[in-house]
Amino acid sequence: MDHTEVEVLTARDVPLGGPRAMTVRRTLPQRARTLIGAWCFADHYGPDQVAASGGMDVAPHPHTGLQTVSWLFSGEIEHRDSLGTHAFVRPGEINLMTGGHGIAHTEVSTPGTTVLHGVQLWVALPDAHRHAPRAFQHHAPKPFRVDGAELRVFLGTLAGDTSPVTTFTPLLGAEILIDAGATVTLDVDPAFEHGLLVDEGDVRLDGTALRPAELGYAAPGRTTVTLTNSSGRAARTVLLGGPPFGEEIVMWWNFIGRDHQDIVTAREEWERASDRFGEVTGYPGDRLPAPALPNAVLTPRRNPKPHA
Repeated sequence: MDHTEVEVLTARDVPLGGPRAMTVRRTLPQRARTLIGAWCFADHYGPDQVAASGGMDVAPHPHTGLQTVSWLFSGEIEHRDSLGTHAFVRPGEINLMTGGHGIAHTEVSTPGTTVLHGVQLWVALPDAHRHAPRAFQHHAPKPFRVDGAELRVFLGTLAGDTSPVTTFTPLLGAEILIDAGATVTLDVDPAFEHGLLVDEGDVRLDGTALRPAELGYAAPGRTTVTLTNSSGRAARTVLLGGPPFGEEIVMWWNFIGRDHQDIVTAREEWERASDRFGEVTGYPGDRLPAPALPNAVLTPRRNPKPHA
């Protein structure tokens, strides 16, 4: 792909969690693109009226080989994990959990939440760190203004602001609120590829129109990205980025590995309540059982090679 082009990735609706699943819009992964940098998973949900939808109630479930990034626009989610963390996800505050070798956690919207709205993101860990120990980080980035936009940088560096949250590969994550009718041009690392997720508003990324829930992909080579809000009200977007992730990964359920056997082993250890994942305390319910493995061998996925 020519670095001047923007690829538009559309979302699909996916039920999240167990029997009381809420529906989310998933833009990563998909056939056209598995990763943007090390970002390998993007769920976008809401605004959901909790009284009608039931909110979020995800029972204890495992992760391997990744970091989870929780970012809310409205509402509140209670987080518990097998590291012993009991924390809350609140609007404008990042909660990043490392589930390298293995972790388990729960996510439940709080009783006071009336509208639930946000994104859930995953980051693939590079092979050298994919068995990293459990960890949890929290940060509340201060909003600041650039031209016609308000920014909150929750990972990496943008517009001179740097997040203190540590990751295993270079990453960018920022919420950008663009004023009605405004255009903002931001300097970016040309070694990064970028994805712009539109939450609300009529937004153009370097001239390409994106509708709400779509993700615009921009290949490496850019030194700037230009975001235009052509609507009569503020537009909310999330900008993700990182250098292309050169490794192939196998993603299945909540696990990331490098081959089929990695997934088989992780699933078996979860099903027998292995110490690998630990135990989540304080959740009034059972663990989520792992789904059945497909009959076929799980094969690694990587992004398509760029066109010359």
